Amino acid sequence: MAGAPWFELERTPDGAVLKLAGAWRMAGLAEIDAALAALVLPQGVRVDGSALTGLDSAAALVLLRALRRGGEPPPQHGFAPAHARVLERVREHLAADHVAPALPRVGVLAWVGQVASYVLHLLRGHLNFLGAACVALAEVLRRPGRLRLRELTVQIEQTGLNALPVVALVTLLIGIVIAYLLGLQASKYGANIFVVDGVGIGATREFAPIIVAVIVAGRSGAAFTAQLGAMKLTEETDAIRTLGLSPAQVLVLPRVLALVISLPLLVFVGDVMSLVGAMAIAQPMLDLTPAAFLARLHEALDLRHVVIGLVKAPVFALAIALIGTRMGMTVERDTRAVGTATTSTVVQSIVAVILLDALFAVLLQAMGL
Repeated sequence: MAGAPWFELERTPDGAVLKLAGAWRMAGLAEIDAALAALVLPQGVRVDGSALTGLDSAAALVLLRALRRGGEPPPQHGFAPAHARVLERVREHLAADHVAPALPRVGVLAWVGQVASYVLHLLRGHLNFLGAACVALAEVLRRPGRLRLRELTVQIEQTGLNALPVVALVTLLIGIVIAYLLGLQASKYGANIFVVDGVGIGATREFAPIIVAVIVAGRSGAAFTAQLGAMKLTEETDAIRTLGLSPAQVLVLPRVLALVISLPLLVFVGDVMSLVGAMAIAQPMLDLTPAAFLARLHEALDLRHVVIGLVKAPVFALAIALIGTRMGMTVERDTRAVGTATTSTVVQSIVAVILLDALFAVLLQAMGL
């Protein structure tokens, strides 16, 4: 008979009956599938599973798909309770696959509300994490022996010393570009000497702090998230808690302090290198000798502009470090979440730096600085 030994199609006065037999399991799945592919079911057929000796989910899936080829599946009866449960579970999964959930339509106002709610939730989380970091710092100030000096020095090396080459190169090029662009316009009016004013004030007060902070956000902020996220993924943070230690003191505080210490030094290097780059292009383009450049810089660049740029640096560093460590400590326990959190850290840090710089501009303007 066709389909032997898996089934037999019997015709009765009441209609056709498809009698299943044998053990429908993974081992014979290829033969079952081939036999069902050649089967043509007549109208009004019923399925009898009383002779089945075994049925697993893979065979049940093949059976239900074959019965659905003609439209609505025929009625089934005679299955043992265990086999009926397998069929029912597979039928539920098939129904879930075929019925796509309706996507909710979100209006513009609802979308704005969702984004605002997400941003508020994110800011509240960052503020809570800032409070936890302050508590950890207070405990360390009360008991200085709890500060991990070795971890702090390692983080200063990674965030500060190792970042010097890229910071120096980028700020040198930025100084060249700023002097070149200003020189193109100033040379039209014979105001070459005033390029020194624009480069000196702009680089030390705005460009160097922002450029260095963006570099550190993409370098150290992302590294913080990746490191702490990997530690959470491998349950190292849980091991630290098991030992009775505070992850905030062991992992978060050294990274925050290291970045707050390192970023002002990097900004100072950025100030110097941007002025060196401007001075290097000033002589061939604007006919300003290094001596004339330095003399004008001494007259035009007030110390307060340098101080303002250096004051911005620890504020930027605190924001970058808190965002990076918080995203790493709160990441989900899977590798994809670590990558997503690292990307989010870079974006959030850059946005935070720009917003803080705008806030500084408003406050300094109000203070007359």
